[in-house]
Amino acid sequence: MAKINRQTVSYLSRRFEEVGLNPNKRHGQNFLIDLNLLHLLVKSAQLNKHDVVLEIGTGMGSLTGLFAEQAAQVITVEIDQHLFQMASEELEIFDNVEMLKQDALKNKNQFAPEVMEAVKRHLAVDPDRVFKLAANLPYNIATPIISNLLRSDVVPATMTVTIQKELADRLVATPGAKDYGALSIWVQSICDVEIVRIMSPKVFWPRPKVDSAIIHIEHRPHRRAQFPDLDFFYAFVRAMFFHRRKFMRSVAISAFKGQLQKSDVDEVLVSLGHGPDARTEQLDVASMQALCEGFRVKLVEVTGEDRPQLVNQS
Repeated sequence: MAKINRQTVSYLSRRFEEVGLNPNKRHGQNFLIDLNLLHLLVKSAQLNKHDVVLEIGTGMGSLTGLFAEQAAQVITVEIDQHLFQMASEELEIFDNVEMLKQDALKNKNQFAPEVMEAVKRHLAVDPDRVFKLAANLPYNIATPIISNLLRSDVVPATMTVTIQKELADRLVATPGAKDYGALSIWVQSICDVEIVRIMSPKVFWPRPKVDSAIIHIEHRPHRRAQFPDLDFFYAFVRAMFFHRRKFMRSVAISAFKGQLQKSDVDEVLVSLGHGPDARTEQLDVASMQALCEGFRVKLVEVTGEDRPQLVNQS
């Protein structure tokens, strides 16, 4: 079986020194150097020979190689030309790794089409293949990567990634907590989320200034199927948390300005038992779904459109 170099500080330092470079902070280049944690990430991803793995941030290819040993196919994306070249030399021993040198995102709301086309192409090889995300994600793009993948037409069965602890706390937050917000509700509404391990800065090179976490997210298609209009729910949740400290009524009036009258907003809120002092941050996922559906139905009634859009998005 093909083997990849062990990702240690001495190995990384030597390779960077050989090419006269330093890790690029702008691209979030913090390499996980604790070998036990590298293997924990791979184990938590629960890979098998039916899986097509998308990795964002190839780095030096150490994780890529571990994924390739277990999965049917790995598609790995690296934006940095120098890292791409160094990783290419490491990964040439694998025949089930496709490397893409580009940004994984087209913009903050969309994946680059080349990335998703590669995923679809490898999934089409066998009907039993399963799409999974596994990566040491660059922190500066972790939120749009997770959020947008859940909105794509090919949704990963699981996402197992390293992210900032602050973001992990947001993903698992409960109503009323300071970290609870639109992202918490969006992800929890269609997924189960678990923090696998909290990690200190010392397990990375260079060391970041914050703690990190390995998280494991499992998509639940039966929950997704319960939404009449998932895109509307996504827009609604973001709009309702745009002014999270305000009362729910004033936020809703602002969100539906030009679409619903104040009396329409009041009708929906009263029908769901929300008083004048209710705040969005107090609602659990199920209550937020019910609130969204109440407003969506009212908007259909007022506009006559089967799939109305929320105009005033954050």
